[in-house]
Amino acid sequence: MPKSLRVLVVRPRPGNPTQGFLQAGKTVFPCALGSGGITARKREGDGGTPLASMRVLSGYFRNDQFPGARRTKLAMTPIGPDLGWCEVPDDRNYNRPVKIPYGASHERMKRDDDLYDVCLVLDWNIAPRRRARGSAIFFHLARPGFTPTQGCVAVTARTMARLLPLLSDRTVVKVVR
Repeated sequence: MPKSLRVLVVRPRPGNPTQGFLQAGKTVFPCALGSGGITARKREGDGGTPLASMRVLSGYFRNDQFPGARRTKLAMTPIGPDLGWCEVPDDRNYNRPVKIPYGASHERMKRDDDLYDVCLVLDWNIAPRRRARGSAIFFHLARPGFTPTQGCVAVTARTMARLLPLLSDRTVVKVVR
């Protein structure tokens, strides 16, 4: 693989729209996609992975679970017990990190499973934010068997560990059909 990656191309797996292949340079890795497959009309709660080019903005990590997450050019923030992500389209903090407890519905970033041991924020619906166009579109760790995400792109911990040193805030995740 190259010393840095400008583009990660994500394609659906033929015959299984909730799984895909992530191409990093000349290397291809399996990945999980949203339960709604790839969609050009992303809506909050549809389970679709956006058909889009999304820049990797920054990331979060569990230092107790994935200490190697610091080996990247990305700005990485440790996940504490009070970190959430707002998913309510009418809330002023929609598609933003929030401190929990929080009054509106939110996702807890410190999960009991390992999905967010490394969680990179993609610039889907960040600036400008559009109500109900989707929130919390991340590049994170996959469940065993690459079961569907809620709209994110997910890879194994081993793949993430290989990719992290090559990623920067100039890297784009390009989801295609």
